[in-house]
This record gives sequence, C-alpha cells and structure tokens, in this order.
Amino acid sequence: MKDEPLNKTLIVIAGPTASGKTAAAIQLAQYYNTVIVSADSRQFFREMSIGTAKPTETELAAAPHYFINSHSITEPFSVGDFERQCMQLLHELFKKHDIVILVGGSGLYIKAITEGFDELPTADPDIRDRLNTELAANGIATLQERLKQVDPAYYAEVDINNPQRVIRALEVYEATGNPISSYRKSTVNKRPFNIIKFGLDMPREKLYDRINQRVDIMVKDGLVEEVAALTPYRSYNALNTVGYSELFNYFDGKTDVSTAIAAIKQNTRRFAKRQLTWFRKDKEIIWMDAMDEKLVDNMIADIDKLII
Repeated sequence: MKDEPLNKTLIVIAGPTASGKTAAAIQLAQYYNTVIVSADSRQFFREMSIGTAKPTETELAAAPHYFINSHSITEPFSVGDFERQCMQLLHELFKKHDIVILVGGSGLYIKAITEGFDELPTADPDIRDRLNTELAANGIATLQERLKQVDPAYYAEVDINNPQRVIRALEVYEATGNPISSYRKSTVNKRPFNIIKFGLDMPREKLYDRINQRVDIMVKDGLVEEVAALTPYRSYNALNTVGYSELFNYFDGKTDVSTAIAAIKQNTRRFAKRQLTWFRKDKEIIWMDAMDEKLVDNMIADIDKLII
C-alpha cells in the first residue's frame, strides 16, 4: 500500500544572521495567510531582546509568531525540548493551515524539526562539573581545541564560542568514547508534512557590512544597558552567546566598551560564516539571492511548483 499523499507543507527559511530572513518570512506569511515559527535558539528567551535581533513589535504584529519570547533564560530548554514542543505545535497549526513557515539561523534547531535526532546519552553530572571548572579556570580555548581533536565533524559545524555546546559534546565523548556527531541519524525521521527549504545568501562583504550596521543599531537601541541588567543571570547558559559574553567582559573590567563592541561585530561575522558552512551541507536547500528585489516572488513561484 502506498503512503498517503501529504497535503501540508513546512516552508523553511534559513540563512546567516542579518540576511533578511524575518522580512521574507513575514511577506510569505501574509501571502499564504499563515503563521511563522521561529527556529532561532536565542529568540526564545523573553529577557534577551536587543542582542538577539528579535523581530520588532511592528514585525510581530504583521504575522502571528511562535517561539518568540516563549521561555525564560532561567528555564532549561534544549534542542530536544524544542523538537518535542515544536512538533506538537505544528500538529495543531496544520489543523488550521496548509502551509506553515519555519524561520531561523540555528541549523541544529531546524534539523531537529526537519529530520529529528537520535537520543543522546544522559548527562554525567561529574563530567559536566569538571569541564565547567576547567572552563572557569582556563577559558574556552582549551576545550575548543580538545573538541577539534576528538570530533572534527562537530567542531566544524557547532558554534564553538558557545560553552554549553562545547561542554555537552565533550561530555558525550568522555562518557561514551564516541563523538557526539556519531549520534546523528543516518536516516531521517519521516515527518507528516512536506518540507521545502530556502537559504538566503548574499556577497560576503555585503553581509558583513549589514552585521556591523546591525550591531551599531543594537548599541544605539540600548544593548549595553540590556546586558548590564542581565548581569545577575550571567551564569545561565542562554547568556553564553555572542553579544552578551563580550559585554560581560567589559563589565568585569577586562576590556573597554569600544573593544567589546568591536568583538561583538567580529564574533557575529564568524558566527555567520559558520551558519553558512552548516547550511551549505544541506543539499535540499534552494539557495536564493537575498538582495534580489523579487526574492519573495521567486520563492512563491518555487513553492507553487513544488507543493504536492
């Protein structure tokens, strides 16, 4: 017996930070009269707004959004939690919509929804505590180098400036003797909907200019003050991220504010490069010119041809 045809479609809009994903997603959502689900691992958190480049109030009002301001930094929230909660949400959304849009730059979170994961080994608290102690004493560079040696595949894709991700990978390796990349599925979970993936790209120099300008706007909008207010919560994993870590160094007296802002720009550019490395390995992604004035029209034409 043949599988039943799928009559629901998830449109994925992926790409590096500052590539225009939000604007494209809103236009598509308005055209198809549907909703947007965020797969940005930093925009979940209510307390982090300026430094995560969340959609503005105007943008949020232009189309219904989910997984924006949905959790607190004080709540543990893993990619596995996201997969479970988002799949439940999609089940409900597809009762009302034939098309739903998933948008974000977090490749691991998009993979969780489009493919799923094997269950990773349970964390060993002793190993985690030891690695966190080493992080506090020596910084992240030593841990990054160790990860590069034991799991070069994961090192090439993960945000190596995120201590939580680096420590989790080393924790899995030390507990099992196997790299975390070995726990990826060789076959994907079958999803009860069609999936069409778009990737937004632009010339590297233009992308870097946009990133630099975005950081300047964040600072003007109060990024330094936002991070200052979050200093009491800096031990939470959600805040171990670009845009926040650099300013914590400033508040610790390790650098001046202009140097911290320059570091945010540099680390964001590096992060964008890693995002592109991740997404370019996905052969299902249809790459689009983010600078094309007819970008959304071209996406709609492709969607209408591909929808079953």
